[in-house]
Amino acid sequence: MTFSEEQLSRDAFLCGRLQLWQPRKGYRAATDPVLLAAACPAEPGQSVLDLGCGAGAAVLCLATRVPGLTLYGLELQEAYATLARRNAAENGIALHVETGDLATMPAVLKLGFDHVIANPPYYPRSGSPSPIAARDTALRAETPLADWVAAASRRLKPGGWLTLIAGADSLPDLLASLGPGLGSASVLPLAPRQGQPALRILLRARKTGRAAFRLLAPLVIHTGDAHDGDRESYTAQAQAVLRDAADLSAMFR
Repeated sequence: MTFSEEQLSRDAFLCGRLQLWQPRKGYRAATDPVLLAAACPAEPGQSVLDLGCGAGAAVLCLATRVPGLTLYGLELQEAYATLARRNAAENGIALHVETGDLATMPAVLKLGFDHVIANPPYYPRSGSPSPIAARDTALRAETPLADWVAAASRRLKPGGWLTLIAGADSLPDLLASLGPGLGSASVLPLAPRQGQPALRILLRARKTGRAAFRLLAPLVIHTGDAHDGDRESYTAQAQAVLRDAADLSAMFR
């Protein structure tokens, strides 16, 4: 499967710092990959692997914030892998994307990375399927989260960081999957509004880390008690991340 030009839109991220081609009716990146990129503590000169990179939103947002990274991506669907390569090239960012899955990782990706980032599919396979096959594959959790964590751990060098975004209801499974290899875990809840329960979480864990687990104060995404019209209502902190390419390192300290 490939996307024709008529099936694509070119969308602005980070206030236009990054322009990405996406399918109009397939899986479309929104705030999750931007938040994921902001939570990754990468520094210039380090290497990053994005597992399930889609059209490249997370890894390219990270590259926009942090120059001088060595970037790799793995994507199951060739159509999205092709978009990721195109998006990287058109934004002047060097990104090597391999097509494949976690179980048969291409040999070029069996390296010791400083960072692995991931935004795994989160809807259960038992739900109603989407009529759009590519969207269904991108969103539905066929591979257990434990397999994503294990694959990331194998690719990290000692001291390397896993950064992952997932549904809040997946937190017990995620923590159980860290095992003895990943420690120093911190979880940042993502609350839609003040006083509302978190629907998503950001997890950071370090290979061979030994620090105690930390549950952090939530990042609140929107102001007000409810949606009040067709306009943005981001909090100042969320606005800085989603529009101005700020990082979230301070919230993990």
